[in-house]
Amino acid sequence: MHAADPTVDTPVSPAPDAAPDPTPDLAPDAAPDVALPSVPTSLSPSRAGDFMTCPLLYRLRVIDRVPEPPSPAATRGTLVHAVLERLFDAPLGERTPEAARALLRPEWEKLLLERPEVAELFPEETGTEELAGWLADAEKLLDAYFRVEDPNRLQPAERELLVTTTLESGLRLRGYVDRVDVAPTGEVRVVDYKTGRAPSRDFEGKAMFQMKFYALVIWRERGVIPKRLQLMYLGGGGQVVTYDPDETDLRAVERKLQALWQAVQRALESGDWPASPNRLCDWCAHKSLCPAWGGTPPAYPLSVPS
Repeated sequence: MHAADPTVDTPVSPAPDAAPDPTPDLAPDAAPDVALPSVPTSLSPSRAGDFMTCPLLYRLRVIDRVPEPPSPAATRGTLVHAVLERLFDAPLGERTPEAARALLRPEWEKLLLERPEVAELFPEETGTEELAGWLADAEKLLDAYFRVEDPNRLQPAERELLVTTTLESGLRLRGYVDRVDVAPTGEVRVVDYKTGRAPSRDFEGKAMFQMKFYALVIWRERGVIPKRLQLMYLGGGGQVVTYDPDETDLRAVERKLQALWQAVQRALESGDWPASPNRLCDWCAHKSLCPAWGGTPPAYPLSVPS
């Protein structure tokens, strides 16, 4: 299914359940657990989407590094991704809905250890029923996965893969790919799981931008253009959206990313990060800091040439 390309100034609308990138595009010496201002040194699809959606959001996440509380939807997405990654550890024939459901509790306990802050979503004294319902919703997403794919008929080549490359301009691109499948003929398929609903046809191009980003990185790093990009939406009962990219597609994405990065550099130099009100504002953790909603962002932490 071919989708229209997004333009650089077109918002890329992440699903409301999308979590912030766990590894922001920071300078190498900026530790992720220390909230210090940082100058971005690379671009990921999540942060590219942030800038195109709202430059102020990009600034608050990447430069100011304002903490964001965990949300039930985003945390559920993280959990379901972890279960689907682990599912392929099981031998062929044993990758069943029951096996996936059995992984939910252990992966939730693991997530609590890795990210203790998510415990606040379900306080021990009041959150038992809420947690049970939340896990039941995660089970429904896993059931939807089995409706759109049989994991016993494939063996992923790579899972939760960090892909990086540096373009001729010096721009470094990076991102995490949920799954890479390689056919016996050598053809590559890039797969990404989404726990939200599939977008309308009008927004398919924006949803596929992330996948074209991954395809560009893989092409530049490995010299192979993925044959197929596949988004698996698990919300709403499950739906698969595919796109078969070619070199023209990926060169266009590369040009757009270069232009976007130049816009980021101009904003860094000027300190001008305008808010861009849009339909995702109601889900934004930084709404109280946004001038479009009567808020005041923190003082710009980087020096601006006079």
